[in-house]
Amino acid sequence: MKETTKQLLTTMRNRAPELEACEEAVAAAYGLMYDCFAADHKVLTCGNGGSAADAEHIVGELMKGFRLRRPVTSVQREALKRALPDDHESFARLLQRALPAISLVSQSSLITAFSNDVSAEMVYAQQVFGYGAAGDLLIAISTSGSSKNVVNAVKAASAFGLLSIGLTGEAQSPLGDLCTVTVRAPARETAAIQEYHLMIYHTLCSMIENELFADE
Repeated sequence: MKETTKQLLTTMRNRAPELEACEEAVAAAYGLMYDCFAADHKVLTCGNGGSAADAEHIVGELMKGFRLRRPVTSVQREALKRALPDDHESFARLLQRALPAISLVSQSSLITAFSNDVSAEMVYAQQVFGYGAAGDLLIAISTSGSSKNVVNAVKAASAFGLLSIGLTGEAQSPLGDLCTVTVRAPARETAAIQEYHLMIYHTLCSMIENELFADE
């Protein structure tokens, strides 16, 4: 890990000293994300309510530049030049390298159809089964750690070779017990947990971006 990447953990702790309690788990979660993207796999995210918004937010930080610029590579630039001789310069200027991620909360037609026809508790598990592949990573968010559709998504991930990161509160929970790595925000009240989750996943997104795209 780059020294500048390690410093982002320190920055998180300095902003919220109480997050020192989950710093080791955040570092482990970063390791899962790094291994996933380094092997050209993808991240899936899910949650309910405010955590659904967080699932979307994470994808937004991964799929485009977050804190750094992510210009296309020389190889990618050449591919654009061959395919788009008239437009390659503007495409190369505007495209940004992405860390592939899919929010499972975005599929409104699928979610409503599956909930109505089959089971609301399996809507995310179905998508893990459909989108996921061995080596991919699921980020599962639940402040209570007991949301059945999120827990079932992790169960499906485990069955089909995906690893998982759980973001929960500090209480023991089914989600926390199932995930490969669980980051337990040091709070029990929903709004406080969500505020910590924002800092945690911003740190994770910053760390992975810095490690993969920053020049030393």
